[in-house]
Amino acid sequence: MSTQLDPLSLSADLLYAVKTEGDTDRLRDHLATVERSRLERTLEERTDKLAFWLNCYNAYAQLLLEEEQPSFDGSRLERWKFVSRDRIPISGAWISLNDIAHGMLRRSKHPWGFGYVPRLFPSSFERQFRLPECDPRIHFAISDDTDHCPPVTVYSRPDVDAVLDIAVEWYLEETVTYDADADVATVPRLFHRYRGDFGGKPGVISFLRKYNAIPPDRRPTLEYESGRRAPDVDFDAGGDEYRL
Repeated sequence: MSTQLDPLSLSADLLYAVKTEGDTDRLRDHLATVERSRLERTLEERTDKLAFWLNCYNAYAQLLLEEEQPSFDGSRLERWKFVSRDRIPISGAWISLNDIAHGMLRRSKHPWGFGYVPRLFPSSFERQFRLPECDPRIHFAISDDTDHCPPVTVYSRPDVDAVLDIAVEWYLEETVTYDADADVATVPRLFHRYRGDFGGKPGVISFLRKYNAIPPDRRPTLEYESGRRAPDVDFDAGGDEYRL
């Protein structure tokens, strides 16, 4: 492999090697030591950052699971420790899976803030290389070892947006049901946990319409997979309360 490959190509090659059980050591070493200036030149555009961090997250999530073989046993604490430890070296910085998911891809949003609360004290590395804005489609593209986990795809600069749209359509087709008689849409709980990423309840409904998960002319009641209905009170992107 040529050492002249840019970081985005390295991230794609790493994920491909993980998927095909190839050699990942040299690729990991190159990503760990790539010059910061070179990373900056490569990740100039939104699509560059989006493809790079999706590849890195999915590659390292699988690598760390294979290397550590953690036993979560339903323990949220153990799962939290797994995603929060800084064990991923990128361009001289040590970061965690949480740093990639919530720092880079969600543009420094708190994991438990429902999409409204910012991540406290993001590092200078995070501020430099995070996406310019949160793209909610990332929730349908990162591997989290749960039910309905999306197929892991290698992303590239030219096609990242189109392939993300396909991932969203696949996920919604697998997980969303719409009862026309009751006018109720049953949706995954990630729409509740990250509702601010979508723009609150109105944004969730618009998102479902865009990807043909519900009819374009309906505004259904949302019910989450556990059977809990969405509250009538929601918040806009600025955090102000209003009723629907």
